[in-house]
Amino acid sequence: MKALKASIRVAVTALALSLSLAAPSFAEDDEAGIATRQMKELYRAGKYAEALPLAQKALALREKEFGSDDANVAMPLNDLGTIHYNLGQYAVAEPLYTRALAIREKTLGPDHAEVAMVLNNLGDLYRAEERYAEAEPLLKRSIAIDEKTLGPNDPAIVLPLSNLGALYSSQGRYDQAESLFKRGLAVLRKALGPDDPEATVLMNNLADTYINLHRYADAEKLLKRSMVVTEKAFGPDHADIAQALNNLAALYARQGRNAEAERLFKRSAATFEKTLGPNHPDLAGVLDNLAGLYRDQGRYADAQQVMRRSMAIRGKTRPI
Repeated sequence: MKALKASIRVAVTALALSLSLAAPSFAEDDEAGIATRQMKELYRAGKYAEALPLAQKALALREKEFGSDDANVAMPLNDLGTIHYNLGQYAVAEPLYTRALAIREKTLGPDHAEVAMVLNNLGDLYRAEERYAEAEPLLKRSIAIDEKTLGPNDPAIVLPLSNLGALYSSQGRYDQAESLFKRGLAVLRKALGPDDPEATVLMNNLADTYINLHRYADAEKLLKRSMVVTEKAFGPDHADIAQALNNLAALYARQGRNAEAERLFKRSAATFEKTLGPNHPDLAGVLDNLAGLYRDQGRYADAQQVMRRSMAIRGKTRPI
């Protein structure tokens, strides 16, 4: 049977960490600050489409107040880029990140923790677009800055660690990926405890690595654990649960458990569509896996129907 690849749900910068580490020079309870707080609440719940207009509003207000290149505009740019990233709109997110990075390097210097955060975001966007040669040095630089400024055990370092691990996994460098995912999980568990939902992305990524290393029992345990933690924190309709369902289905497909795999792929697709919309790249990835399952069973008409939908999604989201 042809092996299915469990696609990786990469970690993205939590917006709770995207605020300036220094004291803000503006009131946090003004209109832009209120919009930002509301946006973050929606983001944490996985409601990215609802968060988008609030992020756009916050940026517009800060640009009007301070100008387009002021230090106070960098984080709203980063936040808006992160929302677009999670909506699969990579071509829109990239210039927002590059603007935020230029402002942060100019105003804070090249070795500041907030520079590291934007480097992580831009590096992971390049990873998502399979621009690996561009992604790797940005993620490594982000890790180096965090180690220097925050220390090796600060939770902020988990983001670039996870994303660099995801890059290595995408390249088949599974031993290196496993080491980075384990290090990130250890940092999060020490800082936040074993049941914090921030750890579920890493659980999914490490499980994907275990699948590719044929450590199926370890992978299944991690995936089921991640779903329990995510559902407890956010309810059953969350993108991280959809990704865990996809990865668990891919695991079952490798083991020849086709009926279980098909059921979970379909649940994953339905959850992604409900949470991220009908045209997201993560949904296309699940559809690719489902089509592969059908092909391996000789169900070619079903496979073709699913692939047509996947190709339509990728046609809408592929960078120009």
